[in-house]
Amino acid sequence: MTEYPARRDPKRRPTHPGEILREDVLPSLKMTVKDAAAALGVSRQMLHGILNGSAAVTPEMALRLGKFCGNGPDLWLRMQQAHDLWEAKRNIAAELAKIATHKAARADGLSAGRRLEPGRRAPPPQ
Repeated sequence: MTEYPARRDPKRRPTHPGEILREDVLPSLKMTVKDAAAALGVSRQMLHGILNGSAAVTPEMALRLGKFCGNGPDLWLRMQQAHDLWEAKRNIAAELAKIATHKAARADGLSAGRRLEPGRRAPPPQ
């Protein structure tokens, strides 16, 4: 199965995976929260936390959701990660602006933009 990355406005908050479950998945399956929680093997309270965006999709929950929806855990974890990173970046933007960026030298002795000519080896590490 091929996935195509979606391009989105970086100013727009990524959708929490719980919103996808609440607005799209459960209605299309005609399932109540109670039935979905039972099918997932979790409590209704845990599922409600995810559905309302107050709880994150953990790796364990991503495995459950991936099996339940038939699309695997990676999608659910990437959605949660995108959401969490966006929120964290907004929350500490002022602090991040104060941190200088440093570029470390590569272990193979090459600069980040330099490539080896075909047939040549990288210099030995010093």
